[in-house]
Amino acid sequence: MLRQQDVGHRIVVRRIVGIREGRTLFSDALGELVELSETHITLSTDAGPLRVPVAEVHRAKRVPPARRPTAAAVVALELAADEAWPAPVRGRLGDWRLRWADGWTGRANSALPVGDPDRPLPAALDAVQRWYADRGGPALVNTPLPLAAPVGAELDARGWTSRPPVLVQTVPLRTLTAPPAAAPLSATAPPVTLADAPADDWLAIAAGRKGGLPDAARQVLTGTPRVRFAELREDGRLLAVGRGTVTGGGRWLGVSLLETVPQARRRGLAAAVVRALAGWGAAEGTTHAFLQVEQSNTGAVALYRGLGFTTHHTYLTRVAPAA
Repeated sequence: MLRQQDVGHRIVVRRIVGIREGRTLFSDALGELVELSETHITLSTDAGPLRVPVAEVHRAKRVPPARRPTAAAVVALELAADEAWPAPVRGRLGDWRLRWADGWTGRANSALPVGDPDRPLPAALDAVQRWYADRGGPALVNTPLPLAAPVGAELDARGWTSRPPVLVQTVPLRTLTAPPAAAPLSATAPPVTLADAPADDWLAIAAGRKGGLPDAARQVLTGTPRVRFAELREDGRLLAVGRGTVTGGGRWLGVSLLETVPQARRRGLAAAVVRALAGWGAAEGTTHAFLQVEQSNTGAVALYRGLGFTTHHTYLTRVAPAA
């Protein structure tokens, strides 16, 4: 059977799906193990997330990886994403990044354990907990998988919990800027405009999604040197928004805070926003786009799949147990 050390690796699961004429029926699933609990196994498969009750598992094992990005590629993308979501308070622990933004979003308030922390792993995690305790917040660690699997194993031993798995997805920019094969719903959408700074109603939509906007949040949103705020309006009313950044030495367009107001959904407006940001990214010289999305957000994952995004790697946000 599987162990916590297998999280982040490719596995095959044979599950029991029924009984016919006295014979047990099985189905096989192949994907990346993103969560292992006492009751369920969660995989990221080509068809989307799959959550299998442990009681239905006949056999499960790790298998050789499919073609996957190198460790260096994961580190480079994680650092580009860190640039795109810059926490106003930052620290270093060797190569590890420590980030604080008054508790606004997990990404801006977590340690990023890539590289060498310049001390043994247990001592590094002790130092992470002290750094966040000094700021009055819970200690969070983002663990890119399988790169940070050793960190995850140590956190498991310490009783840290996990937030839902997040997919880090990428696409060549030429895929987003190519003319669609068929006219999309967004073909009749109002034009998307890109602003250097977010308008008040843009911020209101972001606040509704993220549960408020403290001063630290505004620094996160506007702190990247090359950033644009996409707006799609109809009769003056803001219907869809998105944020684009250029980081990673100019290679990466980061797409974040993509949102359509409920009454304007299913019109292709989100796709129109992404394509507008891609056009800006192309003009800035980027070659690839990335975004981060919770695996459980099946609607968003389907949208991004339709635009050509595929999963580069996953990460878990780990949460320290209450003191």
